[in-house]
Amino acid sequence: MFRDFVDKELKDKLTEFREHRERHSEAATIILAALSRLAETPFEGIQRRFEATENIGAFPASEIEASRSFVFPFDISWPNHERARDWAAEILDDRTTFAADGSQVYAGKETSVPVAMIQIGSFENPHAAAKAYEKNVRVEILSPADLFRDQEEPMNPDIRVEERRYLGEVAAIGDFLKKKKGWQSRGERMPLAFFDNPLLVPFSQKGLQKSLLEATVDLVTLSRETEVPLVGYVDRSFSRDLITMLAAFDPSADCSEASVYDSWLLNSSAADMPAVLNSWGDRTCYCYSKRRGLNAFIDQATGRPTAGFTYLQTMSDSPPARLDIPAWIYEQGLLNELVDVVRAECVIGLGYPYPLEAADQTAVISTRNREVFFRSLQDFASREKLDFSVARKDTSKARRR
Repeated sequence: MFRDFVDKELKDKLTEFREHRERHSEAATIILAALSRLAETPFEGIQRRFEATENIGAFPASEIEASRSFVFPFDISWPNHERARDWAAEILDDRTTFAADGSQVYAGKETSVPVAMIQIGSFENPHAAAKAYEKNVRVEILSPADLFRDQEEPMNPDIRVEERRYLGEVAAIGDFLKKKKGWQSRGERMPLAFFDNPLLVPFSQKGLQKSLLEATVDLVTLSRETEVPLVGYVDRSFSRDLITMLAAFDPSADCSEASVYDSWLLNSSAADMPAVLNSWGDRTCYCYSKRRGLNAFIDQATGRPTAGFTYLQTMSDSPPARLDIPAWIYEQGLLNELVDVVRAECVIGLGYPYPLEAADQTAVISTRNREVFFRSLQDFASREKLDFSVARKDTSKARRR
């Protein structure tokens, strides 16, 4: 019965789906042609066209001139996954990778007093036979004072919980960057920290969002100061930075279709043009960010962006992942090594970086731990004679489902 309802609704929307596909096809033909023209333009010409323009989304780094292409092919393939893992093992051997992730429980309805728990999980892998990987967990309880302190305007407390979780992830990555400072002088292979968030997010300047922006900018700065590479990994990005860039490069190209975004475009083909990224491991040219709302990522001393991005094909049948990368990494010639490390971890993780997967598993608050949290709250309230209680509704709903 339910399937009949769904099938009928889909059939009723068939015309709209077809129109959407046609608009996308037309947009891809126009925008991909503009991308080809940009790649064929001498770098000095690209610079002249962009130098006085604001809000262009991004602009390509000088490496585009050496390749005369927006794509940097991987040019390595293997007959089976076992050979791919052998390659990945060589890239990762004796190299430390790290990731942190967080999860949260906000007991806004289950308790008579608002309280929350945050769990930050981290995974550090030295990829060395003599050294074991480390999984660490940090738990933080947020009291009513934590949830309502320093509010410029009334807000839902769960926003504060998300902020503290985000800041906890940033702090864990920051600790790793500081720990690995000096890796060059110690003769170590380049380490890499994975951040399961974009670095280039136009946070609002108001309220709690300002703290997230400042923390992210500080993390990029810390990466540069410690010279420890960092990558913000976005599995499914809906950014339009490249499309905005192409509209600025060629105003005659119609880039107005709002449902078109960068990762879809790079995975699309049009007319006799193949997809920009059509093989596993291919990446795009590194691009500096120049999006409106991201002025905090401009170095005040030089006026240059402190971060940028590249897109990497990590699955043969899905849009590419976006890698947000501090600019110093490209400028010091470490970009190709960084991308190889991401590729290798994606081989191990079957299309997704293994450190991020491991950190997520470490961070997740299990059903059992959630129940322990609520029981501890109830016992704590009773023992300390606090005037609040924990409802049974949450446990009851979990049983019924």
